[in-house]
Amino acid sequence: MVENRPWLNVLTHLVLIIGVAIVAFPVYVAFIASTQAPNTFLRGVMPLLPGDNMVANYTEMLTTGMSTSGAPPLGLMLANSTLMAIIITVGKIVISITSAFAIVYFRFPLRTLAFWLIFVTLMLPVEVRIIPTFAVVANLGLLNSYAGLTLPLIASATATFLFRQFFLTIPDELMEAARVDGAGAMKFFRDILLPLSRTNIAALSVILFIYGWVQYLWPLLVTTDSRYYTIVMGIKRMAARADSEPQWQLVMAAVILAMLPPVLVVILMQRLFVKGLVETEK
Repeated sequence: MVENRPWLNVLTHLVLIIGVAIVAFPVYVAFIASTQAPNTFLRGVMPLLPGDNMVANYTEMLTTGMSTSGAPPLGLMLANSTLMAIIITVGKIVISITSAFAIVYFRFPLRTLAFWLIFVTLMLPVEVRIIPTFAVVANLGLLNSYAGLTLPLIASATATFLFRQFFLTIPDELMEAARVDGAGAMKFFRDILLPLSRTNIAALSVILFIYGWVQYLWPLLVTTDSRYYTIVMGIKRMAARADSEPQWQLVMAAVILAMLPPVLVVILMQRLFVKGLVETEK
């Protein structure tokens, strides 16, 4: 039992406040920079109060973009990143939960070997097998397409493992009762396992959405058409261009806008996310 000591509460809150300040201060600086006029950064001093160009900077990024960087308007890149993250999240969840269901509830030869082959792929992320993966995608004609952006990333050994471990905790009597009531395998999966897995799916969805959102190396390889650029690629191009033509207020506006969708996902699914992590731990 934790002792209730006033000085300990003060120390705990002080450490928490310092930690939040360290994490949040760079975000605050990025927001302040996104509201400044272009000539502000030529003075070499970064102001700590908002400027007067917030609406103009954000409007420019969403409509015309930073044209000198070769990237399309931010709205298109945000849409591409959102679509990519959603497809990856849904694909990973569907493949992982059905794979775990088959491994746990079906008896077929070499099912344990199949699980361990899936699990071993944890040691082979896309960055390790990127050359053969790119060759396959190129041979299939999937370069500069949403299929090429997402299909190589939708398999997930981690999610399969987590769903398998969760299914193993479900009592066998539940399956037997469903069988006595005349429920088939897919009805048992749809009416019993899916509702029980709701919090686990929510927790994984948040993690996988952010995973898909922050992808940089793979989209950089498979897209040469600016219509398929993602927001992370766009920010990198803008930052490289800003070194020679200082427009850091536009780059920081892009950074703040790129941060909003993942933050909204975490906020909207916070309760289910925390609950899912707690239940997974149990």
